Amino acid sequence: MYICPVCGLPLKENKKGFCCKKGHRFDTAAQGYVNLLTSSHRNPKTAGDNAMMVKARTDFLSRGYYEKLANSAADVLAVTMPCFGTTKRTRSNAEILCGELGVSFQEIRIANTVRSHFADIGQDEKVLDVTFENGQARVRTLELMDLASRTGGLVVGTGDLSELALGWATYNGDHMSMYGVNGSIPKTLVRYLVAYEADRTLGELSDVLQDVLDTPVSPELLPPKDGEISQKTEDLVGPYELHDFFLYYMLRFGYPPRKIFRAAHKTFAGVYDDATIKKWLTTFMRRFFTQQFKRSCLPDGPKVGTAFAARRLAYAVGRSVRAVAQGSGESVTEFMT
Repeated sequence: MYICPVCGLPLKENKKGFCCKKGHRFDTAAQGYVNLLTSSHRNPKTAGDNAMMVKARTDFLSRGYYEKLANSAADVLAVTMPCFGTTKRTRSNAEILCGELGVSFQEIRIANTVRSHFADIGQDEKVLDVTFENGQARVRTLELMDLASRTGGLVVGTGDLSELALGWATYNGDHMSMYGVNGSIPKTLVRYLVAYEADRTLGELSDVLQDVLDTPVSPELLPPKDGEISQKTEDLVGPYELHDFFLYYMLRFGYPPRKIFRAAHKTFAGVYDDATIKKWLTTFMRRFFTQQFKRSCLPDGPKVGTAFAARRLAYAVGRSVRAVAQGSGESVTEFMT
């Protein structure tokens, strides 16, 4: 966010440059920059740019130093693949976001391909079961992989640490990519980063990021109801702020389930009651260990922070949790029952 140097109020971008609520205006120069220096910070005799400054800036810009930054954004191809569950809101946000970020954008409508696949395997499109959902996810991955082959690109995975810990991904669908950039970033941190960027930026980019935050988390694999998202992830697997809390204390400290429960009871007092915490902790434990087969064949990705959902995650954590549980005489199964 830019601040008006005269009155200290936030500056909003317009067609000519920037302006605050009190009407202080700072126009964008022909070369694309904005000068926020006030007259009190300038020498009246040398106010503005002299010929040497203009020449130096023109020479710098003409050398193409910024072209690599512009090209790197344009080289990113963002693909939207609307199907049976896609809402107008998320489809519109995707296109606006890509436009604001300057990345290339492509739409591939996959409904006919999915229907052809359903016909091949004898799946009734009216039966909204797990095959109906996973079929769409796997067709999307097929499209991305082959598009990457055709363009010489790399499929970047978007699954985050929370989804990988819960196994909330379609095996060989959105679970698979060529590089998983978010594999060690929990959902709560993803939200924080989006909120930070929404506060830091201006105009339509800030608005669309804020709307992304306000949109329920959903894979959008089931048909919408009255144009709104019908499939809400946190209604099905539980609040991500709880799951990220469970994961952190299990991963970093090897806490057994009962100790995690006691910590959550104290931390979320007044937010979630004990029955809710136990319900979703039980879900977390069950899904974390039963979904290891998905993490055993993940693509590579960067390690960010102190948690990492790599192939070794469940093995290392499971060994740690079992060791602590054995020392306390507790087992995961006992807690879950």
